[in-house]
Amino acid sequence: MKKLSARRRHPLAAVVVLLLALAATGGLYAAFAPADKAQADETAQSLAIEEGKKLYSVGCASCHGTGGQGTSDGPSLVGVGSAAVDFQVGTGRMPAQQPGAQVPKKKVIYKQAEIDLLSAYIASLGAGPVTPTEKQYSPEGANIANGGDLFRTNCAQCHNFTGEGGALTHGKYAPNLAGSSPKHIYEAMQTGPQNMPSFPDTTMPEQEKRDIIAYLQTVNSGESENPGGLKLGGLGPVTEGLFAWIFGLGALIAVAIWVAAHTAKAKKS
Repeated sequence: MKKLSARRRHPLAAVVVLLLALAATGGLYAAFAPADKAQADETAQSLAIEEGKKLYSVGCASCHGTGGQGTSDGPSLVGVGSAAVDFQVGTGRMPAQQPGAQVPKKKVIYKQAEIDLLSAYIASLGAGPVTPTEKQYSPEGANIANGGDLFRTNCAQCHNFTGEGGALTHGKYAPNLAGSSPKHIYEAMQTGPQNMPSFPDTTMPEQEKRDIIAYLQTVNSGESENPGGLKLGGLGPVTEGLFAWIFGLGALIAVAIWVAAHTAKAKKS
């Protein structure tokens, strides 16, 4: 009886074994679950790159080369990053209808999901600016006054101080920024499309980009007052002076002719 009682398990032994088993299972999950998640993310990214490559082969390879290395009809896309693709394709500038001094904005032919796939493939060719998140380009809470100062210092030389665009050399131009989405404005500053210089975060921090976006959304909106009346595209005193000479002087000449004609009729009668 003493031997049997010595071999008898403690009543809590089964509970302890169960707890140890659960702890072991939890430890295994903690060890393997992150790896499984990372593997799933990697698989999803690989699929996105593969699908993006298919879209690229159909719509882009004829100009930019089968591997994005560029041709005589299109520049290399190695290292341009996903932000450049999202901007160029998302504004309809790419695919281009024909080569020229500057590719204009036009109707977008790809869906956003397809643009994301193209971006994933191009990003895989080489590191470059990454498509921003909504938090990065949202103008909410931004400093509009500071954005105006930054815009006039860095951008107004080409886009004019209200962002309505202007002519450059050799058929090139700075486009009108009215109606541009905050995301695309941010991406343009990141990547420097066409003739525009780039403003990476090392040159212009994220907050300053948001300030500029807030300014552009305000300056041409109903919230902005123009005490000078007709702003004539915001092109400045040269345009205003030319308008005064052509229309103002023209109106005075027309009045003078009308007065002379009626005076002559009065004398005849």
